[in-house]
Amino acid sequence: MIEKTVKVINRAGIHARPASLIVEATIGFKCSIHFEMGSNKINAKSILGVITLGAPYKSEIKITADGVDEQEAIDRLTKIFESKFEEE
Repeated sequence: MIEKTVKVINRAGIHARPASLIVEATIGFKCSIHFEMGSNKINAKSILGVITLGAPYKSEIKITADGVDEQEAIDRLTKIFESKFEEE
């Protein structure tokens, strides 16, 4: 299992479009992927989970991945966060 903390750097935070982008990115991975923010822990492969996380601008999210392709999953999700969900 590996972990990485990322920051939401787009001003609108995670809403429906970024949530969809995140979930689409997780589809091909066999590993389990979770996001943690505060006391909330959600399945990153669930669009409802990602949306209900309610991550605003500048919030920090810990990504955990566990499985055969965990590093690739973390790398892919990190790039999505760093691209500001392709919105800016």
